[in-house]
Amino acid sequence: MHAKSRAVNAVMLLGLIAALVAPQTVLSAKQSSAGQQLDPALCSPTQNTFNLTINNPYFPLPVGQQWVYQGREQGETLGLRITVLNQTEEFRFGRTRVTTRVVEEVEWVDANANGVIDPDESLIERSLNYFAQTQDGTVCYFGEIVDIYENGVVVSHEGSWRADARGNAPGIFMPANPQPGMSFAQESAPGVAEDQATILRFVTAKTPAGTFTNALRVRDFNPLDGSSGIKAYAPGVGLVIDGPLELISY
Repeated sequence: MHAKSRAVNAVMLLGLIAALVAPQTVLSAKQSSAGQQLDPALCSPTQNTFNLTINNPYFPLPVGQQWVYQGREQGETLGLRITVLNQTEEFRFGRTRVTTRVVEEVEWVDANANGVIDPDESLIERSLNYFAQTQDGTVCYFGEIVDIYENGVVVSHEGSWRADARGNAPGIFMPANPQPGMSFAQESAPGVAEDQATILRFVTAKTPAGTFTNALRVRDFNPLDGSSGIKAYAPGVGLVIDGPLELISY
């Protein structure tokens, strides 16, 4: 989910980590004690029931909610807008059907840094992402359809996947009770989308939209290209930091 079209520069990544750990993000006393690899069966379509009321504290998705982010990368100001649509998508796993919530992401070059997609600004990527929540509160990720743009034209659908395609499965996007040390596969589409996530620790995250305590600092890793990044999720809000992008409104 998000930014598959851009690899993370190693130097930039170190800077981002430092920015999150140092004055911008203050660590709490809660630290990771041991690693724990979560069982993908937590999102198995045949072993769980799913619903569209996605109210996980660290990744709530109420219909109509919108978050806007902004940051600089490679000398450009970038914007990211995430919107929970009043749309659903059905996935089929044999006789089992799962209905998911559709979430739109749009990333663009925010040339005038106003947090709005203006007519003369260039789109980078647009995707539709599919989520559902299990009976225990785990948010599961069922895939995405990706449009990657260059000069206003869609040039690729790289990173698109569906959990009900042969060989694929839903990923764990946010555990019901996330704790430092937990690792899990957020995507399960071999050779196409295999993002992994590890919860590092609880932090206080400062963004233009506010200061958020007890936020989760999460490291993402893409084994397909070796890229990684840092995100932060705040209780009651969701994603507040995504690499160089910080929440500016919600």
